[in-house]
Amino acid sequence: MFTHARSEHKDGKGEHDHAHGRILGPNTELIFSLACGALLVVGFAIEKLLPAAPGWLPIVCFVGAYFFGGFYTVREAIDNLRLRRFEIDTLMLVAAAGAASLGAWAEGALLLFLFSLGHALEHYAMGRAKQAIEALAKLAPRTATVRRADGTLEVPVEELVIGDVVLVRPNERLPADGFLVKGSSAIDQAPVTGESIPVDKRPVDDVAEARARPDTVGSASRVFAGTINGAGAIEVEATRLSSDTALAKVVKMVSEAETQKSPTQRFTETFERIFVPVVLALAILLLFAWVVVDEPFSSSFYRAMAVLVAASPCALAIATPSAVLSGVARAARGGVLVKGGAPLENLGSLSAIAFDKTGTLTEGKPRITDVLPADGVPEHELLSVAVAVEALSDHPLAAAIVRDGRARLGGREIEEATELKSLTGRGVVATFAGQPVWLGKAEMFGQDGITQLNPAVKASIAKLRDAGRTTMAVRIGERDLGAIGLMDTPRAAARDALKRLRDLGITRMLMISGDHQKVADAIAKDLGLDEAWGDLLPEDKVAAIQKLRKEAKVAMVGDGVNDAPAMANATVGIAMGAAGSDVALETADVALMADDLRHLPFAVGLSRRTRFIILQNVFISLGVVALLVPATIFGLGIGPAVAAHEGSTLVVVFNALRLLGYRDGQA
Repeated sequence: MFTHARSEHKDGKGEHDHAHGRILGPNTELIFSLACGALLVVGFAIEKLLPAAPGWLPIVCFVGAYFFGGFYTVREAIDNLRLRRFEIDTLMLVAAAGAASLGAWAEGALLLFLFSLGHALEHYAMGRAKQAIEALAKLAPRTATVRRADGTLEVPVEELVIGDVVLVRPNERLPADGFLVKGSSAIDQAPVTGESIPVDKRPVDDVAEARARPDTVGSASRVFAGTINGAGAIEVEATRLSSDTALAKVVKMVSEAETQKSPTQRFTETFERIFVPVVLALAILLLFAWVVVDEPFSSSFYRAMAVLVAASPCALAIATPSAVLSGVARAARGGVLVKGGAPLENLGSLSAIAFDKTGTLTEGKPRITDVLPADGVPEHELLSVAVAVEALSDHPLAAAIVRDGRARLGGREIEEATELKSLTGRGVVATFAGQPVWLGKAEMFGQDGITQLNPAVKASIAKLRDAGRTTMAVRIGERDLGAIGLMDTPRAAARDALKRLRDLGITRMLMISGDHQKVADAIAKDLGLDEAWGDLLPEDKVAAIQKLRKEAKVAMVGDGVNDAPAMANATVGIAMGAAGSDVALETADVALMADDLRHLPFAVGLSRRTRFIILQNVFISLGVVALLVPATIFGLGIGPAVAAHEGSTLVVVFNALRLLGYRDGQA
């Protein structure tokens, strides 16, 4: 079988790797190719322009051209034959040797010149894509300034241990993942999360708590290796080893993604397995054309070699890997980790996306949306009582009432409540200004000796619930003060992100949530989603994704932790905010490093562009072969065939490299 040596070897060695033996540095292959071309031109000029020159002189030039043009080709052929692979390198050598044996030294040298030049330029182009990935690894500094018991010293980042306090000066790159313990600054997180605006960071409130539970540190205090400090000097306590930082994991996973084959790549490899034996059989038949056609064996041999050169599926072999490599590298530079060709292509062919609600479409933090006092009750009284009582509670809704209630009250003094008692699942009882206070669900009233709410407050609660609000009723003594409505508010960027996804061709977007159906409906309507499925347990979310997948290619977007089962059942699982979550990095097919939904349209748009370029490349590759094979059968020479053959390969690679310049908003 012959394919192009650019395809991955099973032993893990990638494309032509001439790193060993580069005598004249990284451009040795190009220099050798140009030397081949120069000797070819000199030999041809002597042969045509100096007929009186000795006959051996142009031959010496051509032999020199063979040496420089065939140097790396011979090495590749030997490597491939050791792996029992008959590839295009071997074929080119056979064709060049055949041309020399027929006396066509110049044509054989031209073949090797074009082939070696094509290789050199292709390696340069593919090297640009690889450099985009390797540049990620160089973002983190090599040393760190550490404060230890014996003073401040500079150490290699590999020697950092968890708990080290690292000093970061203004405008320096951070050497470690961790949390701020001193100082404040605006951190440019674009290298890791893709966020375009620096993020303000401040020290953690409780260092001991952050040290004990680093995964719970909020984004306002968490920092990543490779990001850039702003104008303030800061001190960071390291929470991960240098080999385990978010940046290190991204680099590792992006490198692994290069080897993951996409559906199109698997198709082209299957096609090659069928196509190559057919071409070999055709070449063998053409080798015996002199038996039935009035021509010498040398002409039949030459034609057979030309057909083999023309039919070699080099461009097809590189068509998909080059685009995948460029697409994955561009995504990583934009704060999106795509784990290989399959997720990249699948992401580009989606027609439906399902979103988890909490923390994905919404902030994951409830806020007061409505304050409805009873008749004759001032709003500030209702809020003052609610804030005073909830200040004693550690319930998540209590924190929202205290935070937003204080904001609505301004600087108004609030008397303290006492004697808080929890009625599990229903609400709380406390004492405020010497009177008993009941605060909780409407269902709490009318049970266990607690009198019913008055009809007006009941009506207010029903109205809020119909609007998808979580409700709290408040009573002090014998008076019903009114109702408070809360809701997990949509992210500021969600509407714009969803609109851009529709513009990219996502025709169905829905939300799946464990919240009540009315709550889910309210948020879906607010954001402009097509549907909302509420009251779902984790196993129900899996069933919902399985149902959707039967109808269309669907992505599941979540936090990568409690959504992991549903994400695993989707065509593509997408995790948000993965820079701070090991689980999300491991479970998702695509990870948005920043906790920002606006990176999703970028990822989908890039994937769609990648699919388009892959299809372009496959069409170019097969089209050139379809034209060259009959042309060589009917007399096209090896030289022009090689020129077209290598030209199509270069077109494919440089077409793929356009993805490195992809800008968000391109279709």
